Amino acid sequence: MASHCNKSFAKSYLLLNHEDASFFDLLLLLISTNFAKRNFVESSEGVLKLSFSQRWLVFISLVVQKLLQLLNKPLALFGNIVEMLINLVALNGGIIMLIFNLLTGKLILPDPKSSKYLSCIGHLDARVNLDLAKRDEYRYNVALSMMASKAAYENESFLKTTVEDQWKMEFVGFYNCRNEYQGKAETQVLVFSDRYKNRDTYVVAFRGTEPFDADDWCTDIDLSWYEIPGVGRMHGGFMKALGLQRNVGWPKEIKQDESLPPFAYYVVRDMLRKVLSENKNAKFIVTGHSLGGALAILFGTILCLHDEKLLLERLEGIYTFGQPRVGDEAYAKYMKQKFKQNFVRYCRFVYCNDLVPRLPYDDKEMMFKHFGTCLFFNRRYELEILEEQWNKNYFSLWCVIPMGFNAILELIRSFTIASEKGPHYREGWLLFAFRTIGLIIPGLPAHGPQDYVNSTLLGSLEQHFKVE
Repeated sequence: MASHCNKSFAKSYLLLNHEDASFFDLLLLLISTNFAKRNFVESSEGVLKLSFSQRWLVFISLVVQKLLQLLNKPLALFGNIVEMLINLVALNGGIIMLIFNLLTGKLILPDPKSSKYLSCIGHLDARVNLDLAKRDEYRYNVALSMMASKAAYENESFLKTTVEDQWKMEFVGFYNCRNEYQGKAETQVLVFSDRYKNRDTYVVAFRGTEPFDADDWCTDIDLSWYEIPGVGRMHGGFMKALGLQRNVGWPKEIKQDESLPPFAYYVVRDMLRKVLSENKNAKFIVTGHSLGGALAILFGTILCLHDEKLLLERLEGIYTFGQPRVGDEAYAKYMKQKFKQNFVRYCRFVYCNDLVPRLPYDDKEMMFKHFGTCLFFNRRYELEILEEQWNKNYFSLWCVIPMGFNAILELIRSFTIASEKGPHYREGWLLFAFRTIGLIIPGLPAHGPQDYVNSTLLGSLEQHFKVE
């Protein structure tokens, strides 16, 4: 519970605990401006005056979190059944072959721990191909980052096989990391090394939100924040997932309890310290899709906070895809300055109407906004370089009609893209079904990895990247 935590490490904070919010409390939240006396709110002095629109956002966030926790086990069970059925059909070569194999006693049963078992996200876009001949080109790190971000959703056996056998690279590890506030290992990180011309590039890829994981969704929609002195306000849910310590914040060094899963930031940082100190030519990149993108940029933030000189010198770039907002304006200024000082490239890719990069809402008081250059791909995979994506508020009524029309065009493209671009871009029945959801919730299918992969392959990046 938030009230049991020491927040002296933060300059200011707003903590919202859905477990302490009763139905009556939530109703009072909407009709009363006395936000300070709600027992599910803990805040530092001077940040308690919220407008109705802000209280409404808090209300929605808390209600959804409570519903998600009620549905935690049923949602996980439903997800396991759905994934098992999809894998059952895929491994047996389709529904007709599934029936044939069942009747002939040759049925192939899926093993969730095998290298052939894919998540729902993996089945949306099963491509793992990398054009290794283009290592020296400007788009290679971007394509590698996106493929790593997509692969990070899969199990360890799949990842090891893909990295070693398909990509011919070194599999370093796959870490299940602890969120101290949730008391669970809810953060996953893939690390591998790409060796080329006597130089190793380590890739750190944080896993994004798993579709049927209620805890991941609670992390995403948690509107709590902490203000770290000298840095700014940062999204509380993302910080907790990365390894925020309950009573001390972000100490530079900690002693990991070996009987428990590690904290993501510390286990990855310590691993990088070791391999980079042993190899003077090695560098690394950090990446992630969705929630993974938020963790990727916050990983860079804490490196700056701790003044990790060796790591910042070797950090070649941070590439995020469909990344939600993570901090306020002060945070944005801090990160721009630090990345400029350390020559760190940060690229936040946003595809078309993807709703997640436009959340949390860019509110003057809630203080979540984007920082840095945004690389925006439209539906034709054409690149625009913006300080902030157009339609920065997903809930704007002005964009409902164009977003709906765009969803129709993207649904049609599911049938035509293979004939236009080649068989590598062929879309299956599951992805087609996923795109139909865009007719009801425009921008949701645009958050899937498929169009981010296509953007890195088909988009013109020459405007922003130079061949080194």
